[in-house]
Amino acid sequence: MKAIVHVVLKKEVLDPQGKAVESALRTLGFGEVSEVRQGKFFEITLDGSPDDARARLASMCEELLANPVIEDYRVSIPDA
Repeated sequence: MKAIVHVVLKKEVLDPQGKAVESALRTLGFGEVSEVRQGKFFEITLDGSPDDARARLASMCEELLANPVIEDYRVSIPDA
């Protein structure tokens, strides 16, 4: 099965790259943009049941994919 993992900085953590993109978008005329937060995207293919996969993916995030001190993550399994 295929899983999607999104990792983003926690709201209270300054996101300088997101601020730079936000500023660039406004400069390009996209004035409706009020905030940009950047992050990481992982597409992971793995075997097992969706419940087992969610638990394993959470472990992957906690141990490698995300820094739980400053980042939040969201796991989804589209076909589950």
